Amino acid sequence: MGDNVIPLADLRYAAERPRIPAELSLPSGLLPDRLGRPLRDLRISVTDRCNFRCSYCMPKEVFDRDYRFLPQSSLLSFEEITRVARAFVAHGVRKLRLTGGEPLLRKHLESLVGMLASLRTPEGDELDLTLTTNASLLERKAHALADAGLKRITVSLDALDDVVFRRMNDVDFPVADVLRGIDAALAAGLGPVKVNMVVKRGTNDHEIVPMARYFRERHGARVALRFIEYMDVGSTNGWRMDEVLPSAQVVERLSQVFPLEPVEATQPGETAQRWRYRDGAGEVGLISSVTQAFCRDCNRARLSTEGKLFLCLFATRGHDLRALLRGVQATGQPWTDAQIAAAIGLIWSERSDRYSELRSAEAPASDVGTRRVEMHYIGG
Repeated sequence: MGDNVIPLADLRYAAERPRIPAELSLPSGLLPDRLGRPLRDLRISVTDRCNFRCSYCMPKEVFDRDYRFLPQSSLLSFEEITRVARAFVAHGVRKLRLTGGEPLLRKHLESLVGMLASLRTPEGDELDLTLTTNASLLERKAHALADAGLKRITVSLDALDDVVFRRMNDVDFPVADVLRGIDAALAAGLGPVKVNMVVKRGTNDHEIVPMARYFRERHGARVALRFIEYMDVGSTNGWRMDEVLPSAQVVERLSQVFPLEPVEATQPGETAQRWRYRDGAGEVGLISSVTQAFCRDCNRARLSTEGKLFLCLFATRGHDLRALLRGVQATGQPWTDAQIAAAIGLIWSERSDRYSELRSAEAPASDVGTRRVEMHYIGG
């Protein structure tokens, strides 16, 4: 391993094995945490690998050819992922998002999509099953994913200018291939497509208006463009506050060209503040995780590639669900679905995370000497 690699094994393997309550109770479908936030959204990372090396997520100087990604045997199998997802659905989860790394690098992913698409809520309803991708492989896989039961797609795209985009993905990948992937997703029925642009001041903020112009003119309401404030996720991206462009300034720039009006949220826990073009040509969203924290409505949990449950995007430790999926009780019997569901319920009910609300110019005292989990490991 190269000398410049920052070891992340403490995040991968140092996790608490969940406690099993002495008395098991059936999930009620409504599981509040200590701040009254229900569990509604589960992000599932299916791989820690990615074919891009974006500086804000997987900088090349850290994730180089010598970097040791997780071995295949460490990853949760599709059957294990489905088993865990079923327990979360019993507790009230209504949305499953597949992520990574780059999830389309996981072989036979459409098989997992099919397994998750077969899950139903206690009321018998289908889940909102979606996926976030850099779209590098989307053109060839969109129809298979849709046929397997995927509902929607979110595409990460940080610039339309090919020179800027190649520089940001740092593997010389052309923007034209991503745009074809978006077209393929729409053709396959995976719409409306959300396109996420991480805005980094001095790097790609000049692309805000061109991005908005392209998608509103080419796709209208079929594509929802969302601008995300550059976040201090993980410990390898060299985050600085002066590179954050506040969402309020993004709205100002857009409004000078395309008049906007605010849109009310349709459901609790929405991360994006929505704005509608006044001429009816669709809408944009602003995710202000740095300047306007939304912790009080956060209803999301994250499952890592190897089965660690994280309750916050800025967490430092996880809960090892894989230990229950693959382990046995003192009696030698495997842990049951009811026991695993009870363990998940206990973990969420004790949750009080609200990192972004407590963020300040200096690292919070609880962060000193710790390393937060990396974005590629648990997804966005």
